[in-house]
Amino acid sequence: MFDSIFLMEWLEFAVRWLHVITAMAWIGSSFYFIALDLGLRPVPDGEPGVSGEEWQVHGGGFYHIQKYMVAPARMPEDLIWFKWESYTTWLSGFAMLILVYYLGGELYLVDPNVLDIPVWQAVLISLGSLGFGWLAYDLICKSRFGDNNTRLMVFLFIVLVVMAWGYTQVFSGRAALLHLGAFTATIMTGNVFIVIMPNQRIVVADLKAGKTPDAKYGKIAKQRSTHNNYLTLPVIFLMLSTHYPLAFASEMNWLVAALVFLMGVSIRHYFNTKHARKGTPNWTWVITAGLFILVMWLSTASIFHDRDAASLGPEAQKFAAAEGFDDVQDIIMGRCSMCHGQDVYWDGLNHAPKGIVLDNPNDIARQARLIYLQAGLTNAMPPANLTFIEPEERATIIAWYRAATRS
Repeated sequence: MFDSIFLMEWLEFAVRWLHVITAMAWIGSSFYFIALDLGLRPVPDGEPGVSGEEWQVHGGGFYHIQKYMVAPARMPEDLIWFKWESYTTWLSGFAMLILVYYLGGELYLVDPNVLDIPVWQAVLISLGSLGFGWLAYDLICKSRFGDNNTRLMVFLFIVLVVMAWGYTQVFSGRAALLHLGAFTATIMTGNVFIVIMPNQRIVVADLKAGKTPDAKYGKIAKQRSTHNNYLTLPVIFLMLSTHYPLAFASEMNWLVAALVFLMGVSIRHYFNTKHARKGTPNWTWVITAGLFILVMWLSTASIFHDRDAASLGPEAQKFAAAEGFDDVQDIIMGRCSMCHGQDVYWDGLNHAPKGIVLDNPNDIARQARLIYLQAGLTNAMPPANLTFIEPEERATIIAWYRAATRS
């Protein structure tokens, strides 16, 4: 019979898979339409209302694409809306936030050495920050300040840097960068759900009513779409960063995140300029490479490892007190700590993989779930069983974990 840890692991896998699939669909369609929009060419003798056209070839066929600046004179019956990709990406991402960071808050969300607060308070801060981010951004966009898009983008960058620093003062390093990604992704999906789609519905309703739609709705939607274009790549980096301690576990992780947003701008500037046929700004890759080298240098700042006994939460205390913990500690110290330690003794490794440290009783108790799953239920760890962990030792780990969860 499957136990809860087994089912939870597969649930996380399924939701993560859904998140990746829908994110690829959203990013792919977003990048395609940005490139299409920039590549449109004027049609001197075209149909009234057509602002540009482009010919494309793909899959053995030719496509003739036209864009109406406001709307066509007659509403087509088979109009395709691009919205589910954004909605499902955000919903699945939020589900992952709940499954990994809210339900696993003691392990992944709260770090007592950063801010010693209960998990429920951290969850409220998380939710509040996401809601605040969208409301503040939306109000600024609608204000006179938002009339100048360049000024607005610079201000948005400053806000993101401040949020990056703020998150690192509240959450663990891993959760801080993940939340910055979620903060940005919430803005992006809010743009689609609350601004772009409603504006398009207004245009469609006007057409059906025989009215001429106001061009302002298209202008507003274009502004928000441009913001999403420049925010996409940093969000991807921030989501991937949770798997790489050098990105999230240094004292300068907030500054790393700030530079990542600048790299996103430089990369998108290259492609946007190229798609608009305004040249090939190869200098942007030099800028990007320089920023990435700077990120690598910043990641050498001290890694957060040190933890004290007082920072053990009630969940971890349960595993530390469970029958068999001493035996499991001996197994982990002998089979795992040479890689998963504050000082790594395995050739080719400079830091503990995934930032998981297992060279002291407290961290072994904190990582009980992962130890049980990776080295107990499965043979995933050690890789290729390089330290020759015995079946009896895996059975000891399983017995210890189940004893703790039964108590």
